[in-house]
Amino acid sequence: GYPNVGKSSLINSLKRSRVCGVGATPGVTRCLQAVQLDRHIQLLDCPGVVLDSGDPPAAAPLRGALAPQRLRDPVSPVIAILRRCPPQQVRGD
Repeated sequence: GYPNVGKSSLINSLKRSRVCGVGATPGVTRCLQAVQLDRHIQLLDCPGVVLDSGDPPAAAPLRGALAPQRLRDPVSPVIAILRRCPPQQVRGD
């Protein structure tokens, strides 16, 4: 699944204990982890995966593939967001 969508949090909720590390930034889950939910169900927690879609590099942070703190140029993702929003929404009309 995509980074930072709640895969680990969902597993923790189902297990009703903290068995998977969670965090607000991408990259907390670093390897595949099997969690036994009950005798018949085993869940897998894995790092988020973002496949290259050919979009410009500014789109990677928008998909959660890159932590905002690691951005060299924060302006490019902002411009990409603004291009997707109607001008009235940005102005607050």
